[in-house]
Amino acid sequence: MATNPHTPPEALQELSAARDSVWNDNKLLRLLADHPGANPVVLRAVLEAVAARLDEGERPYAAVLALADRLELEVDEVRKLGTLRGASARLRHVLNLRLSVRI
Repeated sequence: MATNPHTPPEALQELSAARDSVWNDNKLLRLLADHPGANPVVLRAVLEAVAARLDEGERPYAAVLALADRLELEVDEVRKLGTLRGASARLRHVLNLRLSVRI
């Protein structure tokens, strides 16, 4: 369902809160962040889920970088992900590079 381009935004938003295993959760968040049907409401739900996982010490780095490419989100709200506990120095560096092309 997460890869179907016709999935309704409500279903995508619901999926952003799904929990299974760290690997599956992070993969799902990246798929949702990249999804063509993800509207700003869905993307903010994904942003919040990614922030929570980073704060727990998880590493949903692919989702962070996918969110950085989404123009529907403000640069500052995505940049905050790099300040959370699970963010590595390398993630912060790549995140800043991705966001710098948007400014």
